Amino acid sequence: MIEVNGLSKRYGDVFAVNDLTFTVRPGTVTGFLGPNGAGKSTTMRMILGLNRPTSGTATVDGRPFVRRRAGLHHVGALLDAGDVHPGHSAAAHLTALARTNGIGRRRVREVLEEVGLASAARRRVGGFSLGMRQRLGIATALLGNPPVLMFDEPVNGLDPEGVRWVRRLFRNLAAEGRTVLVSSHLMSEMENTAERLVVIGRGELIAEESVAAFAARGTQARTHVTVRTPDADRLATLLTSEGAEVRPDGPEVLTVTGTTADRIGELAFEHRFRLRELASRSASLEEAFMELTADRAEYRAGERR
Repeated sequence: MIEVNGLSKRYGDVFAVNDLTFTVRPGTVTGFLGPNGAGKSTTMRMILGLNRPTSGTATVDGRPFVRRRAGLHHVGALLDAGDVHPGHSAAAHLTALARTNGIGRRRVREVLEEVGLASAARRRVGGFSLGMRQRLGIATALLGNPPVLMFDEPVNGLDPEGVRWVRRLFRNLAAEGRTVLVSSHLMSEMENTAERLVVIGRGELIAEESVAAFAARGTQARTHVTVRTPDADRLATLLTSEGAEVRPDGPEVLTVTGTTADRIGELAFEHRFRLRELASRSASLEEAFMELTADRAEYRAGERR
């Protein structure tokens, strides 16, 4: 289990992380979300002892990670896929780490096969694509077969097959009872991979809850019904009189909240409205994230005029 308690990191007058408290439990994939500059990478580095906190604590299984010997047996992490000497081969890189952590050569071969790099084991990392570097970083995290795993933007550079593989990998690791913390800016990946979320903005906690609970918190992210009909105006008037909220969303398309698809179908049948589409849409994690972090974004682009 990862426990962060009152964690802060200050650079001059600016808090990169400010009094942050959350827990990442085993047996589930936890997504770590926040706008750019929110403090996600700084927090992960403090958990690993790479950055020293200004105040507060971060522990893994009740102890600071820096106090553990042979750390790869306890925590595996991918923070920067490019942080490998370009002149080393994948096998040489992993072998050096294995030796310093008391891990046998056989395990090096196993993780290279697991991440799909066995055929590239002797190639220099400098010639790797970004996706191959990501796979090597994941192999490094898996090397010590640790109970706790942390990944910072692990799908950058991966092709669709690689993204699907990473999803399965993280779910399988959690199913084995491991603690899996994944930072990503891709909401679609979090919806497909994570079960719980820790969401921060400007270094402060915004939410710590299930993906479904967070998605449902946004006022714009409620479950809604999409209706496509040539009778859009008349149907909108009828639905409004029933207490539903109706928003025109293009020619012949209505987005409806406050009622169900079944009720809309019944009304359309009773009043002989033609329907070309009637579909319930689940609450959107991306919409909820954008709404609930809108005032916490460090960098916001202006509208083009």
